[in-house]
Amino acid sequence: MDKILLQRVEAALELTNSLGEGLAADDLGRRIDQVPSNSIGSQFWCVVGARESYRRGMLAGEWQGFSCSLAREQTRQPASMQAALAQTRDDILKTAAAMEWGGQAAQLLFDLWEHEVMHQGQLVRYFYANAIAFPAAFASRYALAQPAPVDPGA
Repeated sequence: MDKILLQRVEAALELTNSLGEGLAADDLGRRIDQVPSNSIGSQFWCVVGARESYRRGMLAGEWQGFSCSLAREQTRQPASMQAALAQTRDDILKTAAAMEWGGQAAQLLFDLWEHEVMHQGQLVRYFYANAIAFPAAFASRYALAQPAPVDPGA
């Protein structure tokens, strides 16, 4: 069971990271019009913070609260966002590979996986609403059609 979970967590982290690759600063600032919405960058801020927070909890053996090392202004800086996603992916995978299974640490890893996949679903809506192309592996994994380009004159 632990090998399967580790494989699924790694795949989820990679898929989320792929969504952050290739985004411009303008993309990170996009929202979903006409509905309550934060920005794409804010979605990634939450992903980075959750990864950091769940990792701290896994190391401590219990939830330690949420915090994110990424400053809010970095949510519009592609290089900062991508570096934080890559670092937190690596940190989670190292921690998960070394942890003892059972107890609260394993539960926190399941919770992280759930959180990660929930954000993927949210980001799908953001990408469609803003006609941002999906990375090929992400589109293939979830059988997604690429969004039609937005006509700026419409």
